[in-house]
Amino acid sequence: MTLPLDFGLAAAVAAAVLWGGYLFSLKYSFSAYPASVLVVLVDVAALAWYAPVAAATVDVAALPSPAQIGWSGAAALAAVVGGVAAGYVLFIEALDGGDVSYVAPINKVVPVFVLPLEVVLLDETIPPLAVAGVVVVTAAVYVANYRGGDLAAPLRRAATSTPARLALLSAMAYAVGDVAKRAVVSDVGLPPQALVLTSLVGVPLVLLPLAVRSWPDGPLEYRTFAAAGLVVAAAEHLTAVAFAAVPASIASPIVNTQAVVAVILGGVVLGEKHLGIRLAAAALAVAGVTMLAI
Repeated sequence: MTLPLDFGLAAAVAAAVLWGGYLFSLKYSFSAYPASVLVVLVDVAALAWYAPVAAATVDVAALPSPAQIGWSGAAALAAVVGGVAAGYVLFIEALDGGDVSYVAPINKVVPVFVLPLEVVLLDETIPPLAVAGVVVVTAAVYVANYRGGDLAAPLRRAATSTPARLALLSAMAYAVGDVAKRAVVSDVGLPPQALVLTSLVGVPLVLLPLAVRSWPDGPLEYRTFAAAGLVVAAAEHLTAVAFAAVPASIASPIVNTQAVVAVILGGVVLGEKHLGIRLAAAALAVAGVTMLAI
């Protein structure tokens, strides 16, 4: 499916805004829920919102057959589900132990891992400016950890902080999912709606055994989950559209500027410390993303 480049970039920016608000809500509204339970309930709610939209807009006859998808396409779909599921859970666990304005910038270095994966696996050609953009995004993580004094302190802090390590592992998992998304929509020819449905069905199924074992005893906040599901459904669709239109090494960093939204909300609403430093880290992330998108 071929979409205009400008449309894909606009979709990526819109997805970043929605995902940023959702990341903040994970800390603000859902901190009492285990990660697996939270992901299952939000994705099921998102599926309920999105399934009618997909049914009304997808031409079933135009979908690729299993033979057309092949083993490589099936592996890419599995990588989408596995990468998103692992990234989701690891990020929520990181939020449990750290401020959203600290964890979010570290987690959003996904492009650093996407770039080499896309070059090696999808044979994409990446311009030098994009490589420089990845370096700037990486610097944003350093700044997010800096508190003054020894210049090596941020590296030690990130290496010894459990939330930081979990956020980096989450970024690696999301990178695998991002590259797989690009492969699915560009090489397999799966429309964005089908990709979103695959994620919203596959991720809860993968995490359901974990969720059942840690299911909360008290009543669930169904309205809150329904609202979060609506945001996730829209964000997932916009993300899939972005990956259908532009390379993963461009779409991924734009989508991951969601950290800027999360940092601002975390500092203003939750009163988290070191907001100035983290805003500087977010600004560096935006600069790096701009270089990647040029």
